[in-house]
Amino acid sequence: MPHVTLRQLQSLLSIKRTGKISVSAQELGLTGPAITLQLKQMEEQLGIPLFDRSREGMRPTVAGEAALRAARDIEIRLRGLFDEIDTIRDAQSGRIAIGAVSTAKYFAPALMAAFRAKHPGVEITLTIGNRFAIIDALREYEIDIALMGRPPRDFGVRAQFFGDHPLVIIAAPDHPLAKRHSLSKEDLLAEPFIVRESGSGTRSSLDIFMSDVAGWTDLRHTEMTSNETIKQAVMAGMGIAFISAHTIAMELELKRLKILDVDGMPIRRQWYAVSRTDREPNPMMRAFNDFLVSDGARHLPFIPTIYPEGSDRAGN
Repeated sequence: MPHVTLRQLQSLLSIKRTGKISVSAQELGLTGPAITLQLKQMEEQLGIPLFDRSREGMRPTVAGEAALRAARDIEIRLRGLFDEIDTIRDAQSGRIAIGAVSTAKYFAPALMAAFRAKHPGVEITLTIGNRFAIIDALREYEIDIALMGRPPRDFGVRAQFFGDHPLVIIAAPDHPLAKRHSLSKEDLLAEPFIVRESGSGTRSSLDIFMSDVAGWTDLRHTEMTSNETIKQAVMAGMGIAFISAHTIAMELELKRLKILDVDGMPIRRQWYAVSRTDREPNPMMRAFNDFLVSDGARHLPFIPTIYPEGSDRAGN
């Protein structure tokens, strides 16, 4: 049986992440020749190349992908062991890596702070990215739990609902539509629309909502990849936008934006905590999920024009 070391597996995973021997050496605090030696020894023990060398970087072979899956499994098991030992030693300690889609960055820090108040010894890593980046991080076992509105379907995940996610159409307060009530979808077609990029959860929800309106797919939209840029564009009078209500709480309070009164809106989606089904939740992951179920909704931004005072923002 080949004698594979943890150092070789760490090198293997780092080469996959970075695509470069030199960058992996920096990441692991080793020299380039040391990383090359680790890879060469493992390839010799297995009797097959694990990476193809190219100008674009190191690309795993079919055998390399199999070795990477085993390396990830071992890394996850070891991480779970360390987390469990931490929890046994001190019930309030442990580590957890959270990923959040960009729309969730408006409340994710508040969630982290509230969770840490209950578990002062927890070590939290928070990663913010677009939907594709967060799904990739979950797929590659780089995060434990992802906060998102639409769980992925191309690999096994468990999704825990923890709060209501309203989506609205906004305009500048002096926009002509801001003074009207019960706007139809057709009323919106004449306005310049600012939208998120194709593939984002917000864009998909908008396309579904407008799918029964003739001419919607033929309209030209201004695409922007940042909620902040979209808000600035709307405030500058560039048009109207479809956006998560959780991203505009401050602008509504300052009266710099207004939610349009559109029939059938707000669209109510849900926020989920998503984790992989092939990972047994460690104690801190279970604690975080329990926290979200019991307290998560109260830490979402409160939008008075959507939620009457005293209502249940979780939609229960």
